[in-house]
Amino acid sequence: MTQLIASSKLKVVVGIGTTGLSVARHLSQMGERFVMLDTRMQPPCLEQLKAELPEVPVALGELAMDSFDGADEVVLSPGLSRQNRAIQSALKAGISVISDIELFARAANAPIVAITGSNGKSTVTTLLGEMCIAAGVAAGVGGNLGVPALALLDEATELYVLELSSFQLESVYGLNAEVATVLNISPDHMDRYNSLLDYHQAKHRIFNGTRQVVVNREDKLSVPLVSDAVKRWSFGLDKPDFGGFGLLDQDGEPWLSYQFERLMPEAELGIKGRHNTQNALAALALGSAIGLPMADMLSVLRQFRGLSHRCQTVKNLAGVTYINDSKATNVGATLAAIRGLAGESNLVLIAGGQGKGQDFSPLANAMTGQVKQLVLLGEDAVVIDDAVGGRVPTVFATSLQSAVEAAQQVVEAGDVVLLSPACASFDMFSGFEDRGEQFAKVVGALR
Repeated sequence: MTQLIASSKLKVVVGIGTTGLSVARHLSQMGERFVMLDTRMQPPCLEQLKAELPEVPVALGELAMDSFDGADEVVLSPGLSRQNRAIQSALKAGISVISDIELFARAANAPIVAITGSNGKSTVTTLLGEMCIAAGVAAGVGGNLGVPALALLDEATELYVLELSSFQLESVYGLNAEVATVLNISPDHMDRYNSLLDYHQAKHRIFNGTRQVVVNREDKLSVPLVSDAVKRWSFGLDKPDFGGFGLLDQDGEPWLSYQFERLMPEAELGIKGRHNTQNALAALALGSAIGLPMADMLSVLRQFRGLSHRCQTVKNLAGVTYINDSKATNVGATLAAIRGLAGESNLVLIAGGQGKGQDFSPLANAMTGQVKQLVLLGEDAVVIDDAVGGRVPTVFATSLQSAVEAAQQVVEAGDVVLLSPACASFDMFSGFEDRGEQFAKVVGALR
């Protein structure tokens, strides 16, 4: 690989997936010299790269300690950890290691709204994008959600709304967003991070250079250390404070509110569950920070029905509601779903998959008095069972088909069957989308 790098002014792009391809296109448009590396022998976008940019050198296979000799900068795709030995060697040699988001921030021609969090970031990002459309603002929406950030760059764009993952933020140094938020933090990706602190620090890189922040009043880990010159907005399910969005009671009915002003009844939200009320309040805070009209934002909140695989109602049959929350790939997301949807012990929870080294014990208290039966499947089913300690009746399943069949044995009118795995899906499925679609197919066949 050393032979590929002949100039001290050359970038090395690591990863030939969707993100890496967007980086290659951007660097080519900018007239930069670069090479492409990937640890996989058949990366997903290799043929497309060769077709579009046949002149770009490519090397495949494990990274060597000298892979970056002579490079002045490495652009690292989020799928590869900075703890890789070759990446660590490059860092020790003083070579800058950045992400596509850092490249984007350097090139962005309009203000950036930056959104991260363990849970809810896709919903909030999409909500804010819809609010921009309603307000007539030309917004580019993407990042970790859908379109890679670099593919959004356009002179006509007035605002960028980015969902960002901790993996992307690890290699960001100066995002300089107009407004940034960490919606919440709960343990996730503990197979990549040494501790919750490391994960927290990666998330908080989103605040580097930001002009405004939106904080979750109910999650201290979301609150950044920023100067008093940075304007602060907040959201939470409690009574709002100064500059805050929250809930106020009116005749026994909760209303979404800003400071002392009631805005709309919670019951009128198009998305259901208290966790989604939090998402709506966060979107209102972000939208207010960038000056979107309140009437347009509230109109979107009434109409928006949520994203696929995120507490999505699949079917109502004989008084039983079936909900697909396959996107719940960590404990925090499943906790939010249980708390947001449960009534009086009326949930049958289907969970399990690849646990990513998480601590599942917080599920035990949340399920008590809320979950009437737990159905476990996947690689870490036994780990979850051990962690919850027999708090609720538990059965094991070998497939989604058998999991739904097990749920059918105990449900009655008024119950909810909730697929909210708290785990990654790659032990049994191609991704959370595949898992959710298979669940919907099984449920759709019920009569």
